[in-house]
Amino acid sequence: MNRLKVKYDTEIVKSLKEKYNYKNVMEVPKLEKIVVNIGCGDATGNSKLLEAAMHDLEIITGQKPVATKAKKSIAGFKLREGQAIGCKVTLRGENMYNFLDKLISITLPRVRDFRGISNKAFDGRGNYTLGLTEQLIFAEIEYDDVVKVRGMDIVFVTTAKTNEEALDLLKGFGMPFKNN
Repeated sequence: MNRLKVKYDTEIVKSLKEKYNYKNVMEVPKLEKIVVNIGCGDATGNSKLLEAAMHDLEIITGQKPVATKAKKSIAGFKLREGQAIGCKVTLRGENMYNFLDKLISITLPRVRDFRGISNKAFDGRGNYTLGLTEQLIFAEIEYDDVVKVRGMDIVFVTTAKTNEEALDLLKGFGMPFKNN
């Protein structure tokens, strides 16, 4: 079992149950899934860029990504409906905890001038989105193999009903939030 899953079961559930006076263990918020998304708008002209982004995402998450397609056509962007413009991976279970552990303990401390992540990126329903500017901060990515430096969004989907509950849940896992 992953150390974060064990920490959730032993420590986080207990502390959240005490803080929010939950009557049942099933009321305690939990991490449902992590979605990692890379947008490749420039892949409309060159499909190799999308393949490179999918390769990078597969190396980072250890899971095969799915291409995301445009919902509607936009002439100004030379975009047609159904055209592949990005890729995403949905992590659940053991893979999700392994990725979260790697993100907290290895990847985020490697960011230069890192002072913590913002605690304002919650959506009001207990989900948190973290934006990264480049994929090079992950230890698995070789600088020489990168076709194009691109950012990504990491969405933490929780069962929490409020932002405060989700913040306490993610802090319990060890997410390095800024103190502001």
